[in-house]
Formats: sequence, structure tokens, C-alpha cells
Amino acid sequence: MSQSPVNNEKQTKNRFKAVDIPKQEPKDRVKNFKEVVLGYTEEQALTEASRCLHCANAQCVKGCPVEIDIPEFIKCITQKKYADAIAKIKEKNSLPAICGRVCPQEEQCQKLCILGKKGDPVCIGRLERYVADVELQKGLKIPKPAEPNGKKVAVIGAGPAGLTVAADLAKLGYFVEVFEALHTEGGVLVYGIPEFRLPKDIVKAEVDYIEKLGVKLTPDALIGRLFTIDELFKNGFEAVFIGTGAGLPKFMNIPGENLNGVYSANEFLIRVNLMKSYRFPEYRTPLGIGKKVAVIGGGNVALDSARSAIRLNADKVYMVYRRSKDEMPAREEEILNTEEEGIEFKFLTAPTKILGDEQGNVKAMEYITMELSEPDASGRRKPIPIKGSETTMDVDTVIIAIGRTPNPIIQSTTKGLETIAGGIIVVDKTTGKTSLNAVYAGGDIATGEATVISAMESGKTAAKNIHEYLSKKQ
Repeated sequence: MSQSPVNNEKQTKNRFKAVDIPKQEPKDRVKNFKEVVLGYTEEQALTEASRCLHCANAQCVKGCPVEIDIPEFIKCITQKKYADAIAKIKEKNSLPAICGRVCPQEEQCQKLCILGKKGDPVCIGRLERYVADVELQKGLKIPKPAEPNGKKVAVIGAGPAGLTVAADLAKLGYFVEVFEALHTEGGVLVYGIPEFRLPKDIVKAEVDYIEKLGVKLTPDALIGRLFTIDELFKNGFEAVFIGTGAGLPKFMNIPGENLNGVYSANEFLIRVNLMKSYRFPEYRTPLGIGKKVAVIGGGNVALDSARSAIRLNADKVYMVYRRSKDEMPAREEEILNTEEEGIEFKFLTAPTKILGDEQGNVKAMEYITMELSEPDASGRRKPIPIKGSETTMDVDTVIIAIGRTPNPIIQSTTKGLETIAGGIIVVDKTTGKTSLNAVYAGGDIATGEATVISAMESGKTAAKNIHEYLSKKQ
């Protein structure tokens, strides 16, 4: 029987409206570090998947940095073939539960979804998360190991770039050893992104999957101190990938940055996430923050810092950003979550001085109001100070989240490795190759601070070209 015009109209209307994803209520979530976004139910996932048009020339795939066959995995969801859906994703992406949570799909695959021209694009990231979580609940399915080819590759850094290289090469039969400076693998996934956005058991599960592919993980191994890159080659490795990220914080160079109560976002988030200060005294890492906290910056790291501070019982948290909301580089979804949690945004505001008391503790922060002029090199409108607009804000903690640069230890211990300002390693963008033979790099160490998925994209590029190089080598 044919549908009535009313039902057809309703079906068309529903196709242009995305299924909302459940979240903890703001009043509840600011009191805990549990995951804010709860994920789709099966019914919600099936409804959202049914919106996909399964375009013959799928633009969404062109927007995916790792080129997942998006229409095919969504088709599998509509058929309730969840194992097939995750298998299709893992042909290209070994970290789907992570990517489904933290990747900016709205600026990549979803941005090109044809439905987005008239309504909401398909929520590709939420669907990726759903099938990844289904697999984690049922137990990971490990693909049959490739026949060993007898060749060894060293990967420096167990962040998203390094883990991607390791997984892709292990599937091709290489012996891969990943050297990680910290005591646990994951890089920025474990030390930088809070539990309420990315639970650490999710990271551990996906790292365990990569280890089960045959990858050897070696923590507490600081390359540049334990071994140099030259020594890795002498130890039998035939290629090296550098994926050490960007872990050196930037500062504003204003008076008062050395006062007690001033943190870099890097130190603050490492204490919160990696050292689990929010679970003190169970974990012996106290973190003293005051009742009035100012977080300087407008990116995801700044938002993570502010949202962590409110969960650590700060009475008032200010987001201090020198541009307007429109110029914020953070994800729109995370800005909304931050606003819902009662954090106050102070736009067009730039700190000029941090004031301390007689004991050397933060007591206030001076700032100046800004106005926007023409775009600068970043493509955003340049902030200009307004003379005579200086004001003082009462705060007792300041967290500086204005960016990070690469740690220089690899660069300083490797002769002939070409770098540019900030310690960024120069690579051929089409291959990931550095200035040294058989040495490749990717992620933040080669681009400056960027996204998880862009690091994974560079890792896939490097893995492909390492394989081509070693396949030709006799």
C-alpha cells in the first residue's frame, strides 16, 4: 500500500533532522569526570543510519582524512550487521572508538554530506562510535596476523600518529616496536584529553587491539636518551617513524607567570588525566586550584582545562580569549558543552599581567579589551588592544592554554634532521619522509599542534611509504 502524502512529508522532514545524542545533564556532570556524551542506543543508531542517502559518488569519503568507506559501514548498520560495519571501518582506521569521540567530523566528512545542504548532515562520527562501542562490549576481533616479512621498523611515540603507523605496518608483516617516553601508551589521548570526553579504558582497549596485531609496545623509553635514532638503526631497525607530538607549552611572556597558581594547560591536564589528581587521595597527586580560575585560550585544550577546573570544585571559571566566539578554533559542540556547564566566556580580552600577594600566590589578573581588524596569517581577524581599557579580574588560579610546540630532544640528538621554527620537523607531505634516509615523521611534530585524525592521516601516509621503501630495499 502506498504511503499518504502526510507520511511522505513526515519521512522527508525526519531525513533532514539528526538524531540527538544523549548526554549527562549539566548540573550532574560538573560533579563528576564520567563521560558527558553517552552514545546512541541501538534504536537511535538505526534511525540515524537510515538517513544516509548512500550516494554513488559519496563526498563524505573525500572528507575523511583516512578514507573510510562511510556509506558501506552505515549500510551495514541499517542491516544490523555491526561486526561487518566495524570491520569496514578498521580497514582504514584502527582507532574508531577514539575517533568517534574526539574527531571534528563536522569539519571533515560530515561537512560534505549532501543532506547538510538542506538540513543536518548524517552524524557519521556518532555512528562510528556506536559500532566501535558494540565491538568493545562483545570483545575485539583480531584479524589474522600477516606472515612476518623479517623487517623491523621503530616507531617513536605511542600517540595517534605512531599507533596508526604501527598498526598499518604490522598488518603487512613488519615487526614494529613502539617506544613511548611515558609509562603508558596513547600520547595526547591519555595525558591531554579529559576522561569526560575520552574515557581512558577506551584508549587502553584500542591500544590493546594494536598490540594484539603483533606490535611491541615499550613504555618508559625516551628516545634521544635511551637510544638515538642512529643507535636504533644499529640495533637492526630498517626504518624509523617519529611521532612524538607537541608537548612543550607556550607562554604569554607577561609579568607574573612564575607565581604560585599559574599552570600551563599541559601540566594541569597531565596532572588531571595521566596522574588522576581528580581521584586524590586514591591517586597521590594533589592539585591545588583556587575558587576563581581564569583559563587563557580558545581551543579545545583551553575548554578541556576550564571544564576540568569546574569539576575540581572551582566556584567560578572564566574562559579568557582575545578574539570573538566566531574565531574560536575549538569544536562547536565542545563550546556548547562548556557554556552549559556554567563557565563564563570573556571574549575580546587579553591578559597583560598576573598579580601576586606577599606569599607569591596569584591574587588577580590584569587584562585589556581588544577589537578585531583585518585577518592575520591564521585567517582569523587580528585582535588589536583598545587603549585605556585595562581592567583587573580577581582570580587565584591561571591556566595558560595558548598552544604547544614539539619537545626538542629528538631534533637536538639527530644530526642532519631538518627542522623549522618551533622545532617542527620538515617532511615531504606526500610521503612523510624527513631529510634523513629511512626516517619518517608525522603528527604534531611535523605540522605543529593539530587534530587526532590529522595525525592519523599522516601516520597512514608514512606507513604506506615506509612499506614502499622497504619493499624495494634488498
